[in-house]
Amino acid sequence: MPIETQPTTVEIGLNAAIVAVVNRSPRILAVSESDGDARDSLPFGPFDPALHRTFETSLRDRVEKRTALKLGYIEQLYTFGDRGRQRLPGEEGKHMVSVGYLALTRTDAENTERLAEAGAHWRDWYGYLPWEDWRQGRPAVLDQALLPALARWETGVSGDDRAARIAGRRARIRLAFGLGDFPWDEERVLERYELLYEAGLVPEAAIDGHGNGNDVLTAGLAMRHDHRRIVATAMARLRGKIKYRPVVFELMPPEFTLTDLQATVEAISGRHLHKQNFRRLVEGAELVEPTGMTLSSTGGRPAALFRFRRQILDERPAPGLKVGGR
Repeated sequence: MPIETQPTTVEIGLNAAIVAVVNRSPRILAVSESDGDARDSLPFGPFDPALHRTFETSLRDRVEKRTALKLGYIEQLYTFGDRGRQRLPGEEGKHMVSVGYLALTRTDAENTERLAEAGAHWRDWYGYLPWEDWRQGRPAVLDQALLPALARWETGVSGDDRAARIAGRRARIRLAFGLGDFPWDEERVLERYELLYEAGLVPEAAIDGHGNGNDVLTAGLAMRHDHRRIVATAMARLRGKIKYRPVVFELMPPEFTLTDLQATVEAISGRHLHKQNFRRLVEGAELVEPTGMTLSSTGGRPAALFRFRRQILDERPAPGLKVGGR
């Protein structure tokens, strides 16, 4: 006779990776819970079809109620439904499926104060994934910690097919981390994080029961559940998106200098850009137009102020800043 099993309840949760740029630093909105767990989490809430007709309206409403923050641009990222992705006591009988979203917003001192009152705060997203920040050159954590640990994982296999498995792992590491003849690709954020998770090198893997217990790295802040994976997904999506859609202007004030625009693109892409090359790129893309005003608080001669040229949306199907590889 077949063994009877208890039915598993499936719940749908909504996560938001909310991005802003503060003082030229890319930030993710994180929330803290009052249960003694010091790890950050993303704004999260269950979807209740009795209250909201769509996932997006539910997410906007829950984020605003939790953080007092109104979201601007928003898009769905991915559905995260792996078993074991959210291990909590008492959850044996239910399974959480999470729909992740990327949201872009602007922030100021006033809404930052309101966020703090709601238990939310802006975190530098490179605090979670420090190996992704190449603005000052190759991150030291790559050669000091990540790559040596991945090299040990690469060869830590046995069996008749050991050589083939080692070759497969080596190829994946080289592609994801830009080794040998492969260039570093800033959009492979999720591939890099998932390799580290599979290798048992991040605390989240150990908590989920997938870690090796011997080589867990402390590089980057761990998050609750699989929220760091969602952050990696959001970072990868936004890095790709700015190349063919003008979403970067969702993070800019209505008027800005080209220096501030460059700093924002560098913050998101994690790459240093040559000033003159960037300005030629912006001029060629025809994404901005001068306001006729200047800003005199830059420390040097007054800097011209620009604004997003919205007509570009009617003129080209893929208007973006096509920053190249390193």
